[in-house]
Amino acid sequence: MGFLKKFLKSSYRDGDTPHGVSSFRSLSENQLEEHMSVARYGEFTLTDAVRPSYNLEVIPETGYRHEWYVDAESGARIPVLMSSVSREHLFDTFLSLLDPLGESVDVVLETSHDKNNGQHTDLYREQIDLPVLQSILYDFEDLLLDDGCCGIAVLNPRKPMEVQLDEHKLLFVYGHENSEYEMALDDNRVACREEIRFITEAEHVHSSSDEFQERFEQLCYHLGIDD
Repeated sequence: MGFLKKFLKSSYRDGDTPHGVSSFRSLSENQLEEHMSVARYGEFTLTDAVRPSYNLEVIPETGYRHEWYVDAESGARIPVLMSSVSREHLFDTFLSLLDPLGESVDVVLETSHDKNNGQHTDLYREQIDLPVLQSILYDFEDLLLDDGCCGIAVLNPRKPMEVQLDEHKLLFVYGHENSEYEMALDDNRVACREEIRFITEAEHVHSSSDEFQERFEQLCYHLGIDD
């Protein structure tokens, strides 16, 4: 656990840390190991990709809320459905959100492997048949759920709509015509809860491995992406 503790003390990212003080800094090895081993909070199970702050500023739970994405250049406002889904339902919910996109979609793989500053690289594949994509993704379910340095976005620029499963294993739907996606979330028992808070809104840590990086490269190959 020594390396992991060093990693947590120097490389946690993406969450708000008051006054720059991490809740992990004063932990013993046993306290850290115990915290990292907890995946279930009430009825919600996290994937292995991310863990909340030690003081549990945000306790993970299932639900979605409405947000807005504002384009910095044009000022355009795009509706967003932002959701958190327990591990046992997450992958199926993600796949069900892809169905309304249409028969042909574009794919963007996001990777922050080999990066420690919170940045990521986007890798593109245009025009792939949705059933073919879903078949490939089934073979990489472990990577998509448990790698905290891997995310994926699937979009139809002709609609335009986008569905994203990000590094934190949160689901996002971007676009104005989102009623079908709300119904898909409801069908997967993900209720609208405008007061819900997400793990990204506080300190948290990501987890990955060399094996997942190799799996990511295999996924790129199967999608015809040169990484």
